[in-house]
Amino acid sequence: MGDPMAIANLLKGKFPQAVKEISEFRGDVTAIVDRAAIVDVCRYCRDTEGFEFNLLSDICGIDYYAMDSYQSSQRYGIAYVLYSLLNNQTLRLKIYVPDDDTTVNTMTDVWPNANWPEREIYDMLGISFKGHPDMRRILMPFDWTGYPQRKDYPLGYEEVQFSFNYDRVQAQKPAPKD
Repeated sequence: MGDPMAIANLLKGKFPQAVKEISEFRGDVTAIVDRAAIVDVCRYCRDTEGFEFNLLSDICGIDYYAMDSYQSSQRYGIAYVLYSLLNNQTLRLKIYVPDDDTTVNTMTDVWPNANWPEREIYDMLGISFKGHPDMRRILMPFDWTGYPQRKDYPLGYEEVQFSFNYDRVQAQKPAPKD
């Protein structure tokens, strides 16, 4: 098969309603896919001769809150990085997830190694995966409230110590117990 852009264009031809947009930046090709069709598109990329993207090399979640590109209809993104061991090619598929419905179909039926990255996305961003075999926290304690990688998650604050504020910072630090 040809270059990743040719593969993405063939994918657009096969799924004209599902593949919304194709872009290329510094040799990396990304296809924006409708989230309802992502499992079918990934299965096609894995099973079709000439594509053979037999490795899901990465999944990552993105929070677009308070960014120029943020729209209420697409607050979150999930990027699936597919790799073809046979053809030595990479293709990124990306879906958008709205803030009011943060459920996506799991990819564990297509690539079993999607299990832990999907749990990490759930744990850090709160996007759950329908049909996942073990949808629970993986990094944070089980009783943790909230999702730490959301951009609207409240942060703690500790003042950085410099020479001009040394006394104030030292006064806020806990004293050692005897």
